[in-house]
Order: sequence, then structure tokens, then C-alpha cells
Amino acid sequence: MKSTTRKGCHDVFNAFMVKDAYMGNNYDIPNCATTADVLPGQLVGYDLTKSSKDYDSFVHFYLDDQKFDGPRGIWHKPHEALERLKKFKGVITPDFSTYQDMPEALKIFNTYRMRAFGHWLGTNGIQVINNVRWGTPESYKYCFEGIPKNSVVAIGTIGCIREKKNWNRFSDGLDEMYKRLSPRTIIVYGSAPEKFFGRFKELGVEIIVIPSKTSLAFRNEQAK
Repeated sequence: MKSTTRKGCHDVFNAFMVKDAYMGNNYDIPNCATTADVLPGQLVGYDLTKSSKDYDSFVHFYLDDQKFDGPRGIWHKPHEALERLKKFKGVITPDFSTYQDMPEALKIFNTYRMRAFGHWLGTNGIQVINNVRWGTPESYKYCFEGIPKNSVVAIGTIGCIREKKNWNRFSDGLDEMYKRLSPRTIIVYGSAPEKFFGRFKELGVEIIVIPSKTSLAFRNEQAK
């Protein structure tokens, strides 16, 4: 991305993150290469990275946005975030929210931020796996942009499939993701019911499930 900076200006848009990034789509969402050469065995939330010593983990952002975004979050203090993330084996790109009731402009911007931040991490030597997040069908125009085909991707299912009214939207989005990206591996943080993921296993897609803290607590409660 070519830019001209006037003397005395500050990069408030984090344009440095997309230096040399390819933006070959209608929304100028940067490509974020999958740089990870290993698959995560366990995940740790970004909110725990200050205290966690689980450095063999990948870091995830399947959290409330307030835990990683905002005035002191990763977008406004990226270099501080980078130093924290460098200690870990890799990173699943941030899950900036794209809620159905958000303005479309914000959903596109948050998709841009996912890829821009991930691209920048990759150029700084961090192993990166793309997070995929979609909403209602109109989001399909941009929500898969910037993710390589035939790669490893990650999905967070917490809160997405709890209510039956969301099942069709989630299932349709999975189908669209497969059609557009043909991922060879899908990492699922949360639960991965067969009714949603079974058909992709039959197509040869590797499904790696890493239970969330909520999923584990629910299992433990059922086991009592």
C-alpha cells in the first residue's frame, strides 16, 4: 500500500500495518498470509497473556471486545501487544466483533482490522492463523476477503450455536466459507457439533476442536 505522509502527521489509522500488503478486492481488505507451520494444541485468551506462562499455546481473541480493544487495546497500543504476543507459539487473528445489528461500515472496518493486524504480526515473525467471522448473508461480500484458500482457518463458536434460531445462519456461513476458501483444516474454539461440521469431515477437512472454558465447565457440570 503506497502512502504519502506529511511532515508532523501521526499514523492514527495504523497504515504501517498494511505495508506491502496485497489488497486485491473491492473493499481493500489486506491479505493476511497463514504463516503458521504448526497447529495449536491449546489456546490462551489475550486477556491472560500478561500472567500466563503457557508459551507453547496460541493466543486467541474469542473474548468480549473490551478485553482487547479500546484506548489501551491492541489497535491503539499495537507495539505493546506485539511484545506480549511474541512470547507465545502463535496467534489466531483478532475477533473484532461483527454483530448482526452493527452498522455495515463498522463490520467492514472490523474485518479490515482482523486482516491488517494479522498481516502485521506475520511480518514480525509471529505464526498466524486467520480467524473467520461472518454474519448475515450480506457480510459474505467482504468477510472472507484477505484469507488464503486451502489454508488453516479458525472459528469461535461460543454464543453462535447456543440458540436454535441461529443454526441456519451459522450453517449457511460454514457452507459459504467452504465454497470460497476450501480450508484444509478448521480449528474450532468451543463446541463443534456433527450436525454442523460432520459434512466437512466427509469432504476431507481436518476439524480440530479446542474446548473453551465455558465448554469445559459445562462438561464438568454434566459429569457430576
